[in-house]
Amino acid sequence: MQIDIGISDTDRKTIAAGLSRLLADSYSTYLKTHNFHWNVEGPMFATLHTMFETQYVELATAVDDIAERIRALGEPAPGSYTAYSELSNVADETGHPEALDMVRQLVTAQETIARTAREVMPLAESAGDEPTADLLTQRMQVHEKNAWMLRSLLAG
Repeated sequence: MQIDIGISDTDRKTIAAGLSRLLADSYSTYLKTHNFHWNVEGPMFATLHTMFETQYVELATAVDDIAERIRALGEPAPGSYTAYSELSNVADETGHPEALDMVRQLVTAQETIARTAREVMPLAESAGDEPTADLLTQRMQVHEKNAWMLRSLLAG
């Protein structure tokens, strides 16, 4: 059945493509954060273990929200590691970095997600896609705050 929500087919596809990049960045960060939660060691173990858990749990909900918005726009949501590796700008981690390196990597990942959301915003705004714009605003707020909190651990 044809989708008639007041957004052109071209705009829906363009916005969904941007959201697919956001989904890939978010899922890649979810996986990295969960990995670091499991593997963090050192004097800041308890603090980082808890912080990483809070962040990956929030990301688990976020990826569902992003994927559902892509579906509401009538496009398939990417859902494989192959697709995410092609779409994501978040670097994968296959080693076992030290705790502060984990924090640095997660700052970069959180900032990457915020930038991706910011890149998609003009597409949503120009198409009058308020639900996507609202989702993007919420994602930017979360990821900018997470990046700040993680950066604060590196101060001094």
